[in-house]
Amino acid sequence: MATVHKIGRRKTSVARVYVKPGSGNITINGKDVKEYVNTDMLLYKINQPFLLTETVGQYDVTVNVFGGGITGQAEAIRLGIARALTEINEEFRGMMKPHGLLTRDARMVERKKYGQKKARKKFQFSKR
Repeated sequence: MATVHKIGRRKTSVARVYVKPGSGNITINGKDVKEYVNTDMLLYKINQPFLLTETVGQYDVTVNVFGGGITGQAEAIRLGIARALTEINEEFRGMMKPHGLLTRDARMVERKKYGQKKARKKFQFSKR
């Protein structure tokens, strides 16, 4: 099997994920996953597709990710890995779909409007 390439997005983060058979190494922007991600929760989010499909340590993952913060990047990586695993084996779809791993979270930051302090907050109104 050749390398599978998929894209995951979350907020303003875009992750290009390359999955191939291997020993379970995950590399993000040239760094090891534990070096790039500093919390256990984000590490769990990245590994979640492998945990659900019981394929931990069977695939090597290389990721190029940019934009957004570390949490958005981790969730973009998770979506990319889930999509790649689904392409490798269609049976994995039924395992990941109920957990929402194949759904693109479309929530974005609302833009600031002119004449207002923030997206929805207004400047203080003074009657007198």
